[in-house]
Amino acid sequence: MKHSEGRVGRVFILRLEDGDEVPSCIERFAAEHDIRLATVTLIGGIGSGEVVVGPRDAESRPIEAVMHPVEAPHEVLATGLLTPGPGGEPMLHIHGALGRGGNTVAGCLRPGVKTWLVGEAVVTEILGSPAARPTDAGTGLALLEPGGA
Repeated sequence: MKHSEGRVGRVFILRLEDGDEVPSCIERFAAEHDIRLATVTLIGGIGSGEVVVGPRDAESRPIEAVMHPVEAPHEVLATGLLTPGPGGEPMLHIHGALGRGGNTVAGCLRPGVKTWLVGEAVVTEILGSPAARPTDAGTGLALLEPGGA
């Protein structure tokens, strides 16, 4: 296990509007407010898009994601980590549980997932940690590097 230490900085409360795209609207907010590293908690509704529900084959490289379409409004509870991506840009890695009519799917919210009606997010800035998300040569994924021990 690798780790680094940080401390809590600013805390932002966001209201995502109907049709706002997750994670891009939160990444854009982070860029506009000079947020380098943060945790994100999201509740509300998701109306459309796709979530990653696992790898097609655990042994294959590069990893091929299994995508699950979201074709109707779902309730969502999600949490993620916002870090500098491979190019230094804000990159949100966020996983959530989406429910509708007694059925639940959990996975990674991908670009293009759209808010249905409203989303409420808390962005908690982390200061003092060098964490980033460079591209890992072995998997082809942007994996967390805490930057510490």
